[in-house]
Amino acid sequence: MSAFADWVNLYGFPIVAAVGLGYFIYYIWVWATTKVKPVLGAAMADLIDLVDRIRMLDNDLIRLTQKLNSVLEFKEEYEKMTGKKMDIDLDDIQQISESDNDRNNKRTKGSGKTTSGP
Repeated sequence: MSAFADWVNLYGFPIVAAVGLGYFIYYIWVWATTKVKPVLGAAMADLIDLVDRIRMLDNDLIRLTQKLNSVLEFKEEYEKMTGKKMDIDLDDIQQISESDNDRNNKRTKGSGKTTSGP
């Protein structure tokens, strides 16, 4: 503390305060550029990845909604044309889907061909 008093005596309080403030600003600048900036860059990259994933999920939801609306419209048209009510449960749809998948798997294994797709 006596060194501070000696400096104030020798140079004056405004000069010592300005030098102290300059060092404080330099310390904060070094800390921000070496510690904070890399973390912010990594966080920004993660945020961009998350936004891209949310957009993909949103697009998937839009497609699924369109497919569901198409199926419901087809069901209504079928019921109007035939006069019969379509009574299909989710379990029936799953069984049909599984049987189609099994049939497709047997067909690709039996032919020796492999399918590639997205």
